[in-house]
Amino acid sequence: MKVFIADDESVICEGLKHLINWDELGFTICGEANNGEDALNSIIKLNPDVVLMDIRMPKLQGTQVIQFAREQGFKGHFIILSGFSDFKYAQTAIRYGVEFYITKPIDEDELYNAVHTVKENIQKERMNANTLIQYREKARYTILRDILLNTGDVSGINLEEIRLSANEYQVVIYENYNQNTYNLIYDFADLLKVTNQGNNSFEHIKIHEKDIILLKGTFTLNHFHTFLNHYETNPQKGSPLDSLFIAYGRKVTSVEDIHYSYEDALNLMSRRFFCEENQHTIGYEQLPKWDDSFFEINEAQSTEYCRLLTNYIQSFNRRMIADTLSALKRNLYFANTNISNIKLFLTDIYLQIKENINHIYSTIDIPFPTNSSVIDFIERKYYLYEIILFFSEQFEMIINAIGNFSSDSILDDIVYYINHNYRENIKLETIAPLFGYNSSYLGKIFNKKMGENFNSYIDHVRINHSKELLLQKNLKVYEISELVGYKNVDYFHKKFKKYVGESPAEFRKRNNT
Repeated sequence: MKVFIADDESVICEGLKHLINWDELGFTICGEANNGEDALNSIIKLNPDVVLMDIRMPKLQGTQVIQFAREQGFKGHFIILSGFSDFKYAQTAIRYGVEFYITKPIDEDELYNAVHTVKENIQKERMNANTLIQYREKARYTILRDILLNTGDVSGINLEEIRLSANEYQVVIYENYNQNTYNLIYDFADLLKVTNQGNNSFEHIKIHEKDIILLKGTFTLNHFHTFLNHYETNPQKGSPLDSLFIAYGRKVTSVEDIHYSYEDALNLMSRRFFCEENQHTIGYEQLPKWDDSFFEINEAQSTEYCRLLTNYIQSFNRRMIADTLSALKRNLYFANTNISNIKLFLTDIYLQIKENINHIYSTIDIPFPTNSSVIDFIERKYYLYEIILFFSEQFEMIINAIGNFSSDSILDDIVYYINHNYRENIKLETIAPLFGYNSSYLGKIFNKKMGENFNSYIDHVRINHSKELLLQKNLKVYEISELVGYKNVDYFHKKFKKYVGESPAEFRKRNNT
């Protein structure tokens, strides 16, 4: 606790410092003044817990200092010192909450008792204030939980009082990217580069062991989406960003609708199984619209996928194997069932294919993994892409065991795949495993056979299709950009001009006149 001493006589100030053992009482002397004006300024600046104040001071009287300090919000304690006993001064001092009026010469015991009593009062005040803060925070936590879970009526709540007043809100749930890592501790204020003093920018709450962030206000939401843009395009390896997985719900403009954003984020977090490799964020835009598409998992579907894939394996048709696995992956995204059922469905497909191939090629020793190891492998995988990749590798192993292939036929299959999937985010790293190749090696033979590198070929395919679409007057340039696989229209403009020599608008104008 801090004590401030004000007396017009320096010798008295010095004496008060040593009259009692301030350290023993738990105080440090934070400053002193010899006139009322300096005393007032220092009290407001230093905000001491206790002020020892001479009643008669130059420039401002002690009672005036107390009055002005109170008017400016000072809540500390005053002990008045006076060279004479005057009821009028004492009465004025008491009106402003002065607890002790000690006359000079100052008695050591009297001062000690006064300070000790004030110390006890300060400790009680702090205890009561802490208790009140704790009760308020518990109430805020309960209200916030009710808002997120939509389990209480919030219509009568004073949003300003609980710091939930804002023009828009968004719920974020985050966890470790590595699902085997625990004890995730990140300061979201540092990540978003915002100040969160008094929870003014966001609220942090745990529900069912999940870390929930409620973003508040346009400023914070904009910072979050700037953070997302950096996060999705440039997550630095080994950084906190690279260690996080984030799901975020829709933006809402009323407290009553916050639970919708929370439900979005919760559903997305449960659908992490469908994320791609190195995907660190998933947003409400990626929630499937069940009214538009629905894939039913049943025995007939698993039998049909088994039939198709068995036939493609036997005919060494890698192109159709890749297409079928892509379709399976896409359909499962719209399967309105839990992840455990999807894993059982995939396990059933694989084991049926294994049984069929073993029956057809009974004379060939195919190095299949055991059924129990397949079941365990699929059950332990966190992501669908890992299971699909396992299928691709296994089917390539079967093809190698029962027949031969050449790099030329593979390239034909890959070119076919590109020509039918150019709208997607095609990368050499994701295509190569589907066809049983190392991406680096496939890139070399692709370049040699096609006379250009993989990315350049995809750009040519996309630009050629965009030229066809530009001749149709009903589509806007940004729509064409998305249809041919460029999510960023500026990037599409840049690529189009590079390969065609003019902008999309100039091309359309020249060819439609």
